[in-house]
Amino acid sequence: MAKKVLIIDDDPEVGKIVKAILKPLDLTLYQGYSGPEGLKLAYEIHPDLVILDVMMPDMDGFDVCTRLREMSTVPILMLTARSNERDIVQGFNVGVDDFVKKPFNKNEFEARVRALLRRSKNSASSASSYITHYADSVLEIDLEKQVVKIHGELVDLSPREFSLLACLVRDQGRIITHRELVREIWGEQYAMDSSLSSLYVYYLRKKLKDGENGHQYIKTLWGRGYWFEPRPEE
Repeated sequence: MAKKVLIIDDDPEVGKIVKAILKPLDLTLYQGYSGPEGLKLAYEIHPDLVILDVMMPDMDGFDVCTRLREMSTVPILMLTARSNERDIVQGFNVGVDDFVKKPFNKNEFEARVRALLRRSKNSASSASSYITHYADSVLEIDLEKQVVKIHGELVDLSPREFSLLACLVRDQGRIITHRELVREIWGEQYAMDSSLSSLYVYYLRKKLKDGENGHQYIKTLWGRGYWFEPRPEE
């Protein structure tokens, strides 16, 4: 199956150039012409790679990247006409994987795309070893479909709440530190702020009614972190 690449750039000419360069790679290419349109497409098609412009009206590439990271670990290649260190640092902090400066060299651009697509493939293979479903007599979690139910009723979780739950469920039984949780969900720049994980664990417990049905799923090791404990078999 051809890999899906999503271009988010308000300039149609950039899309044409990217499509011409990547045509030999047998990819399916999509383009969103604004940040909101690109995010909608990302949610619908689940791309293997996002090529993202920095300078766009209404929502710039950094904001788009932040939103993408709330729902996906897809590799992101950022296109920028600016090359100052501040922009690059900001990009990496919000989750960009690599940069290409406009105007870009064909061979370099293709090589970077190939490298990120390989990374996407490896990440998918690695992720397949994680737990993706959990179910007991009370709670059902489907990480692939992003569905959570209590007694068959859907639980409305925000993207960050779901990401937090997914992180705990995938590695259930292992203590995940505050820093690991914050780094994965909010980014490296917030890694030292343990109050974020504490606050969102509080939100998550309330929505899951954790402890109200005879079992507490999210356990705390004070000063270190949290773990997900499955309900004992009845």
